[in-house]
Amino acid sequence: MAHQNSNEPLADLTQLGQSNLTGDTRALYLKLFSGEMFKGFQNNTIARDLVMKRTLRNGKSLQFIYTGRTTSEFHTPGNSILGNSDGAPPVAEKTITCDDLLISSAFVYELDEILAHYDLRSEISRKIGYALAEKYDRLIFRAIARGARQASPVSATGFTEPGGTQVRVGSSANESDAYSSSALVSAFYDAAAAMDEKGVSGDGRVAVLNPRQYYELIQAVGTNGLVNRDVQGSALQGGNGIIEIAGIRIYKSMNIPFLGNYGTKYGGTTGVNDPLNTGDFVGAALEDAGDAATGINNDYGTAAEFGSKSCGLIFQREAAGCVEAIGPQVQVTSGDTSIIYQGDVIVGRLAMGADYLNPAACVELIVGSDPSVDGSGVVDTTGAAAF
Repeated sequence: MAHQNSNEPLADLTQLGQSNLTGDTRALYLKLFSGEMFKGFQNNTIARDLVMKRTLRNGKSLQFIYTGRTTSEFHTPGNSILGNSDGAPPVAEKTITCDDLLISSAFVYELDEILAHYDLRSEISRKIGYALAEKYDRLIFRAIARGARQASPVSATGFTEPGGTQVRVGSSANESDAYSSSALVSAFYDAAAAMDEKGVSGDGRVAVLNPRQYYELIQAVGTNGLVNRDVQGSALQGGNGIIEIAGIRIYKSMNIPFLGNYGTKYGGTTGVNDPLNTGDFVGAALEDAGDAATGINNDYGTAAEFGSKSCGLIFQREAAGCVEAIGPQVQVTSGDTSIIYQGDVIVGRLAMGADYLNPAACVELIVGSDPSVDGSGVVDTTGAAAF
């Protein structure tokens, strides 16, 4: 019933965004948005759960300790046992530093929210999550690719520890070899054998390929030697038909270093595999991300270091480490700030850092005759075994 008398009390307003009828009238709205943002992040990052992730607290970096191999010997009766004469096992360390705060933000004008016929904040939240997840994966995958070219951190004189591995896909100088299902299957078995020979655990082995490589393998199921696969039919048509090759579980991503780009590049010296109309793609050229780059405190390599030869990654969980000081979070302005600007600034943020840990657990798939040549024209052979 409408109040005719101005002295009558106004009707009580139901605050749908208020928790237990007290406090901030937008408190519940913030929680809903936070969930949307994290969902957008989690659904689009795969590297986070494939490597060794640690939480960083009360410090700027995290130390990882390596122990090398030791030897055994027969005991001579009467001799004291005081440890191996060579002091084995040797010990080394690797330190991963947290990079600067990574953010993605948007300003949402309140009037736009009122006039929009769709859920504006939910859509923006997903895009913020995508942006953070994309950078997260790209940094970790670059670290793994660099690890495949490195020697072991254990470098004591008289001790030999295995370094990283590069496996060549195909035998020609053409980039189109990266899309050959038979060449990829052979490379998988070579990579598995190399990791076996270097003493890398068989648990947690995965591969990350460009989507076109992944779908090329699916199309050739039944003819390319794949034995561990999902059922065909609907699962195959849904893009989930391949489970693993040589015990290596396969993922696809647009965020691996791929022929000088992220994810997307058509190969073939004569136009093979090129579509009639390429249009625009999400993939972009690799950027410089060395330790001198703004906001970077670890070395993820320059664009020139990757050249145009890298075409996939195979690795085990120990290949790389990731430290998180701030996990994916969302912050939204409110109160006086919202009143002044008649809208809210929405910020997604995280603080992380990544680097390779055990080079022996890193395998980089490459194409071309000189796969290890970086942008300076110098062949990188430090610790890397090329097949």
